[in-house]
Amino acid sequence: MTQLGLIAVARERMRTRHFALRTEQVYLQWIRRFIAFHKRRHPRDLGAPGVEQFLSHLATVRKVSASTQNQALQALLFLYRHVLGMELPWLDNLTRASQPKHLPMVLTRTEAAGLLAQLQGTPWLIASLLYGSGLRLTEGLRLRVKDLELDRGEIIVRSGKGSKDRVTMLPGTLVAPLRGHLARLRSWFEDERRRDRPGVSMPYAYARKFPRAATQWGWQYLFPATQLCRDPYSGGWVRHHLHEKGVQRAIQSAVRRAGLDRPASCHTLRHCFATHLLEDGYDIRTVQELLGHADLKTTMIYTHVLSRGAGGVRSPLDRSIAPARDPLPRTGRE
Repeated sequence: MTQLGLIAVARERMRTRHFALRTEQVYLQWIRRFIAFHKRRHPRDLGAPGVEQFLSHLATVRKVSASTQNQALQALLFLYRHVLGMELPWLDNLTRASQPKHLPMVLTRTEAAGLLAQLQGTPWLIASLLYGSGLRLTEGLRLRVKDLELDRGEIIVRSGKGSKDRVTMLPGTLVAPLRGHLARLRSWFEDERRRDRPGVSMPYAYARKFPRAATQWGWQYLFPATQLCRDPYSGGWVRHHLHEKGVQRAIQSAVRRAGLDRPASCHTLRHCFATHLLEDGYDIRTVQELLGHADLKTTMIYTHVLSRGAGGVRSPLDRSIAPARDPLPRTGRE
C-alpha cells in the first residue's frame, strides 16, 4: 500500500466509523507528520520504535503539551490498528510530555456583563448563549432551528463532545432576542427557497436518506454562513454555519474594548457559566449535566475558582486585634 493509498484508506475507515470531520482532519495531519518525520518510510516498517521516537520528539524537542502528544498517539494507534491491522506493544520507552494542572480563567459577573456590552447583533447573541447556556463555541454554531425549545426554556445540544446529545438551559432573557432573530432568519430562508438556493449541510447520511431535509425550516442553522461552500463528503454546494474564527475575533475585540486586564476567549464564557452557577448554590452534578462532562472530576475544577474559595476565606491576620505596625525599622535619630 502506497502512502497516498494509506491516507485514502485511513480517511475511509474514519468515515465508516462516523468520525467528526475535524477529528478526521487532525488524525490525517498527524499521520502525514509521522511519515514525514521518518523520511517517508512506510509506517509498517517502523512499528513501536518509530512511534516512540516520534512521540518523544514531540515532547522533548517540540515541547508540546500532554494533550497534544496524546492526540498524536491516538491518531497513530488508529493508523496501526484499523488501517494496517497491527497491534502496537506497550510503549515503554516513550517520553511523556508533562501535564500541568491549570485553573480555568473566570471573569467576575461584572466583567462578563461588560464584555457582552461591547458586542451587538449575531456575535452578541452567540456570546450570550455561551455564557447563559454553557455551550462550547462549536456547539453554539451548530445549533439548528429544531434544537430550540423556547417555550420550555431548553436547548438540545446535538453531537456534542464525544458525539453525545444533552439538554441545557435557555436563559429567559434571550427568548425575545431569539424570536426576533428567528423571524429575520425565516424571511431570509423563504427568499433562499424562492431563489432555489442549495440547502444546509447535513450530518452523516441524512442528505441521502432525506433529500428534502436540507431545505426544510427545522434543519436550518441558527447562525448560517453568508457564503456557500463545498461539502467535504459529497462535493456539492451547501450552506454551512458561521466560521469559528469570525466569532473569536469579535470576542477578542470586545475584550480589548471592555478594558479587561485578563485574557478571555469564547471558552472563558463557558467557564463563567459553570463557576457562577456553583456560586449561586446549584448542585455540582446538575452543573455537570448541563456542561455535558462525562466525569465529575472535570466539573470539580470549578470549585477551585469560586469566590467562596481562597477569595472567600478571611485570613487570621485580618482577624488580629493587634494595631497596625510600620514595616520599616526606625533609626534613633527619628
